[in-house]
Amino acid sequence: MTAAARSLAHHAALDARLVAAVRGIRLLESVSWPARLQEEFLAAWKIGRIHMPRPEYPRGDYAAVRDELDKVHELADPDDPLGRYLRLTSESWRITTRLLDAVGSHRVTAYSTRLFGRPVEMLPGDGPTHLDAATHFIGLADEMDQELREVEPDYVLPAETVQAELQAAVDGFFTGHKVRVELDDALIAKAAASSTRIRLRTNTGFSEYDRNQLLVHEAFVHTLTGLNGREQPHLKSLARGSPRTTATQEGLATFAELISGSMDIERMKRISLRIVAIDKAIHGADFVEVFRFFLDSGQSALDSFTSSQRVFRGVPLGGGAAFTKDTVYLRGLLSVHTYFRWCLRHHKLGQARQLFAGKMALEDVFALEGAFESGALAAPLYVPPWMQRANGLAGMLAFSLFANKIRLDRVDADDLVLGL
Repeated sequence: MTAAARSLAHHAALDARLVAAVRGIRLLESVSWPARLQEEFLAAWKIGRIHMPRPEYPRGDYAAVRDELDKVHELADPDDPLGRYLRLTSESWRITTRLLDAVGSHRVTAYSTRLFGRPVEMLPGDGPTHLDAATHFIGLADEMDQELREVEPDYVLPAETVQAELQAAVDGFFTGHKVRVELDDALIAKAAASSTRIRLRTNTGFSEYDRNQLLVHEAFVHTLTGLNGREQPHLKSLARGSPRTTATQEGLATFAELISGSMDIERMKRISLRIVAIDKAIHGADFVEVFRFFLDSGQSALDSFTSSQRVFRGVPLGGGAAFTKDTVYLRGLLSVHTYFRWCLRHHKLGQARQLFAGKMALEDVFALEGAFESGALAAPLYVPPWMQRANGLAGMLAFSLFANKIRLDRVDADDLVLGL
């Protein structure tokens, strides 16, 4: 056996140990709230009463998990790309266990920040902060709101219709696997996806944008990368990913919305409002104040509760703490968009396809390039429709690269009439 083969076998065995160690950890499920709390709060709110929710969280003993993760970290070779991947991934899960140990306390904010960042951090390329970007998009959406309502009126699709349409679409796409689309009356979020199941919230309405977003975001990114990860011959951890891959996963999913024309300005506003709300909660706003913030920003009472509980998952509701996961959406979107533009400029759009081979962070695509070349990592079985049309993607990115050179603050109406 060659040295390369021995290294691959060694790290594949460590990867299997890592997967086994974290199999029972479900971070978002552990900190999410039951639908009962939503019903109780909104019922009380409608009659003018403030009924602060009282979520309860399961407790677990993660000492043995951490011991195993420490062993994986210690045995992984830091000089080998697969070893570095395992060390980063095991550390991400280790922080996650510490967060779960602290659930219900203010300490969750610190661990959440290590995993997902916080609103005051800078965006890629020494850009503005997440909070600055969120405020920009909210302001833009508010300016355009009335005009867009007049030219593009909403209509509501029942959950059963959306379920049937999504099931037909995934059946036609994932021809080698069975993915179920189900209605779930216990789900607070509008949707949740795994590699084998996509759940939709029952008793709610979906817009046409919602339906299209669910298809390209949940099915053609989250489910797709999970299925591709399951097909990997050696690194089975790529089927699940870890908290360190969340920013890239959500960034890739929101980029998919953008490139496919499914990202409406209201969707961008919703993402941005959550970032502002996280910052408010960290600086002392309690659950009711954050709920009112979403209401005042134009969301329905149901959506305001849903958004608020995302901010307060796993933390005290009295203010001064937040679950910061939703900070990753804008950072991830901008990072992935920048990555695709970089690939175009450096003639590496082929490498960009590797991003779908499993649930990876952007840094993994670069670090594991040699593993793809050697066959240690398999090319993705499924690729989203918009990525299959590489010429169309290249055209959009090429235009984006050039258009960024035009300074809109130096353009007036006369320039447009005269053709610049």
